[in-house]
Amino acid sequence: MSEAEELPLVARLSPGSPEWAARLNELRDLKPTPRRAAVFRLAAAVREIIDRMVHVDATVEEIEDAALLAEQLRDLLRTHGARSIYESFAEAANAGEPMGFFDHSPILGQANPLAPPVTLSREDDRIVGRVTFGAAYEGPPGCVHGGYIAAAFDEVLGAAQSLGGDPGMTGRLTIHYRSPTPLHEEVRFEGLLESVRGRKILTKGTLHHGDRLCAEAEGLFVTVNMERFAEMLRAKEERAAGSG
Repeated sequence: MSEAEELPLVARLSPGSPEWAARLNELRDLKPTPRRAAVFRLAAAVREIIDRMVHVDATVEEIEDAALLAEQLRDLLRTHGARSIYESFAEAANAGEPMGFFDHSPILGQANPLAPPVTLSREDDRIVGRVTFGAAYEGPPGCVHGGYIAAAFDEVLGAAQSLGGDPGMTGRLTIHYRSPTPLHEEVRFEGLLESVRGRKILTKGTLHHGDRLCAEAEGLFVTVNMERFAEMLRAKEERAAGSG
């Protein structure tokens, strides 16, 4: 067994790891278990609630009724304990679903109602992200807030940097906004690995709406030791076992 194979699956398939990049399309297309599908359904409903709250035109009484329903849902979820997303990932991995960890990403996560979500794929030498931003992401009238564009670039370029074989963490992210990015229409991010200079991994990316360039980005990532990540995970699990 190679050194990489000895690492926990959560380390080998963490965002930006080479194995994750190599298997991205395969992992993305895995059929979810009934539980994950149910969580996706719940998150999608909450995501639409968030979207509609931004511009809802309702009476005070109707809003109060909606608030009561939301509080009832909150109270229902409070009856269940919380668990680490790494625990969820481990369970998903054991079930043959190693994408489980990414379900909760604030950018990609189908189980996270805060995520648009962005759908990633590997196409030849690049990472492509497709997404339709809803009303909750509005900045300028009818357009996506620049902060969300930057966050999406961080995720896309974070995947692109893994194509070099060594995972890294974001050291610097520079965005150049070229034209407004529309809400409610699909846009396309592309990320490319530009070069590797020692521990520094340089990437670049673009954002288009159709043929129109909306933004460009450059990202600097710094190589991290995945064994160190694995050690942190093992230490966390040991502390949890000791306090149980």
